[in-house]
Formats: sequence, C-alpha cells, structure tokens
Amino acid sequence: MAKLAALAVVAVPLLTGCSVDEVIRFGWPVGVTPESLQMRTLWTWAAIAALIVGVITWGAMFWAVAFHRKKKGDDDTPPRQTQYNLPVEIVFTIVPTIIVAVLFGFTVKVQNYVDKSNPDPDVRVAVTAFQWNWKFDYTGQNVTGTNAPVETIGTSTEIPLLVLPTDRSIEFTLSSNDVIHSFFVPEFLFKRDVFPMPDKNDTDKTVAIDRIEREGAFVGRCAELCGTYHASMNFEVRALQPALYDRYIALRKATNPQTGAPYTAAEALTTLNCGQWCAPQAVTTYPFATDRTLRSASEPVAAGR
Repeated sequence: MAKLAALAVVAVPLLTGCSVDEVIRFGWPVGVTPESLQMRTLWTWAAIAALIVGVITWGAMFWAVAFHRKKKGDDDTPPRQTQYNLPVEIVFTIVPTIIVAVLFGFTVKVQNYVDKSNPDPDVRVAVTAFQWNWKFDYTGQNVTGTNAPVETIGTSTEIPLLVLPTDRSIEFTLSSNDVIHSFFVPEFLFKRDVFPMPDKNDTDKTVAIDRIEREGAFVGRCAELCGTYHASMNFEVRALQPALYDRYIALRKATNPQTGAPYTAAEALTTLNCGQWCAPQAVTTYPFATDRTLRSASEPVAAGR
C-alpha cells in the first residue's frame, strides 16, 4: 500500500500534461514584460520557500504525533518541558526572522523595479476609465492638421483596442471620470487602481513598462468592482512590431478617404492587414449596452466606490 501511494505521488505530476515551467508558475499567466518575469520569479521562489517551511513543520508535527504520543503503560508523569531551552528558543526566533528578512528584501527589490518611473518613455498613453468603458489617448500624437489627439474610446457597440509596440518603453497615465476602477492586463501580471482626481487622492497615477517582449492580442479588464457592468468593462491590447505600430499611428493621424474622417483603430488595423494580431474587432470579449436609460426599473442602481 505504501509503495502504491509513493508511486501515485510521483506519477500524478508526470501524467497531468503540465510542463515544468507550468508547474513552477503555480497558476500564473505567461508574462510578456520584464516586470512580469520578475514578479513571477518572486512568486515562484516565495511559494517554494513556503512549501519547504511547510514540509519541515508538517514533518515535525507528524514526528511528534508518532513518537511522543502517550502509550499504553505510561504513568501520569507529565512529559519533560522545554520552555526554558535557550538554544531552541534562539533557533525559533532567528530562523523565522531570517526568512522574513530575505522575503522582504527580494519583495522590495522587485517592487522598486516594477514601480520605477521612466522620464523619457518611447510611448505615452493616457488611460481614462469610466462607467463602464475605456478611453486611450496617445499623448503627443495629434490628427494631422488639428489639435485633436489620436484616441480610442469604447462604446456600447465596440470594445476599445489599445494598440502598443513591442520592444519599446511605455508609460500609462491613469485617471477615472467617476468611481474607482482598476487597469489590469493579466499578461502584464500587474494591475493598478484608477482613481478619480488622482492628484487630490495622493495616488501614483503612472505605470511604466520596459517593453512588451512579443506580439500578441491580450485581454484587459477592470479589476475593481465599479457598478452594474463591471464584469463587462474590458478592452483588448494589440502588441505589434515597432514598424507596424508606426504605420498604425500614421494611419490614425490621417484621413480615411472612404469616410472623410480620421481612421478609427479598427479601420487602421484592417488597412495594415498584418495577420492575427491585427484583428480589427475584439476577439475575447464582446460589446455590451452601457446606456443607463436602457435598464429596467427593477435593475439595481450602479454601486461605485
């Protein structure tokens, strides 16, 4: 029976179809930024350290249960006490202190790296959250011949697409028009709350990433309960090669001859025709009716924080 149990312990991880990389990620998504790699590595080693401490603790507990339980024939003499055993007390004080100090040191190092600012990013994007959608302004990029910024705004019929370059530094400036939201792209392994009036709330409203390391399409979400349609307040990121991104921005600045208006995000991506990463509509999430007047009288009023 013991051999069978040992065989099961060894076999289960090998038969689940999970790679070593998937196992040591402990359920985390595959990150696409240097910051996400740092955070995932910290999480992995913290979890491994916790498991090691757990195994030692469980081993000591089961050893005490197995070898120091009261046996038949024992008299009523209480067991030898060790509350004044100075070496044991020193070990029990120093070892946890070292563990906490090491975890604290690595956490501060990774946190400082993730929260660092970039005084001269390659791309700046102003992110505005509102019930229940997103607006993205490309700071410093205006429609040709006007002062109107290149922007993408979500509507009740269209999920907004945030197009970004790979291999370039990016800074996001976050703000909210109403209640607290949260800017979250799972593949960045990072999210930050988006506050109304961030200057008055004394909050850090910028997020900087060194680069996106590969092309792709990634879903973005609001990760802070913000009202009735919170669960549907999504967007999608399109990460393109720098040359394609430059062409995209050039199109967004230009006038579409077919409509007589500046290219929308979907029109620009359609014109680029650069494969799966240029899908002009959202593919992982769907539009939803955000018009509050469409709600029935029985529907609860939005609850914002």
